Amino acid sequence: MSSAPVPRDVDVVVIGAGQAGLSTAYGLLRQGFERGSGFVVLDADAGPGGAWQHRWPSLTLGTTHRVHDLPGLPFTPDDETAPAVEQVPAYYARYERHFDLPVVRPVRVSAVRRTDDDRFRVESDAGAWTARAIVSATGTWTRPFVPRYPGQDTFRGRQLHPVDYRSAEEFRGQHVVVVGGGASATQLLAEISRVTSTTWVTRRPPVFREGPFDEAVGREVVAQVEAAVREGRRPGSVVGLTGLLVTTPYVREGLERGVLQRLPVFDRITPDGVAWDDGRFVRADVILWATGFRAATNHLAPLRLRAPGEGFRLDGTAVVGEPRVHLVGYGPSASTIGANRAGQAAARELRRLLRPQARAA
Repeated sequence: MSSAPVPRDVDVVVIGAGQAGLSTAYGLLRQGFERGSGFVVLDADAGPGGAWQHRWPSLTLGTTHRVHDLPGLPFTPDDETAPAVEQVPAYYARYERHFDLPVVRPVRVSAVRRTDDDRFRVESDAGAWTARAIVSATGTWTRPFVPRYPGQDTFRGRQLHPVDYRSAEEFRGQHVVVVGGGASATQLLAEISRVTSTTWVTRRPPVFREGPFDEAVGREVVAQVEAAVREGRRPGSVVGLTGLLVTTPYVREGLERGVLQRLPVFDRITPDGVAWDDGRFVRADVILWATGFRAATNHLAPLRLRAPGEGFRLDGTAVVGEPRVHLVGYGPSASTIGANRAGQAAARELRRLLRPQARAA
């Protein structure tokens, strides 16, 4: 990361320095944008690593989904048992140093507004930047989603989301209801069930599959997400669209122990547990809402770019009707491989828009 003063008036402001933001920064360099005067990356965290620096300590490189390389510098860990919360942020820090990226942190962006001279003003707790274009690469980690159920406010136990999770030991001797059908739900359920009793509930029966999603499934999911963003709807998750769960070591071990026996989601929450309309009741001390995230895009609200379906209509990574605002790591690019490709695609589009005579590096 560059130690030189970073100009406050630039061509492109990239918001976020996770996978999507760093991929975009790399792409901007390749497209001939200078560090500092050409672009700057504003990151809300105190250190490198994006969302990875906030994951629970028991998540290792061997038990998480594959950590994909950032473009231009491979990730080559020596120990698959090492905590991801240590190894991935160290890799991101190395990446920032290797390419001398102009990352400024901690900078928490609160709003992006248009200026009188048709530029953008990026407002933050560290002052303001002005830019000709914006790339929002803020991911979802800061916007955990918890659905609402009748009686939820009466529950006397603890309710938390995976963003709050640290260790299964904190639940020893308690009964934990895990809500959700994704990778985080199954991994945390398998981990917590080693030390205490659990109940698993999902909206629909899970379908487990060995190995990664094949190419056909991947294309199908991306097509459905692309359709959603073209129409301005909120993009769904992979599990939400396919119902498929990869059988990881955590999942296999949980299946063998019989803890991945799911119930349909309850109808209401009581002070002491969860209940169904058919009379079934499960006592609970803890409800863990592994129910996903929403895109962290509130800083774009002053631009009034949302479609009636509460999402953003995109053409590639650009917002339809405002080609100077790009979303990377949103919708079809909300994956590690997708973010890599989208970040570089956004950089190419911004070069064509802002510097049509320039040539890529």
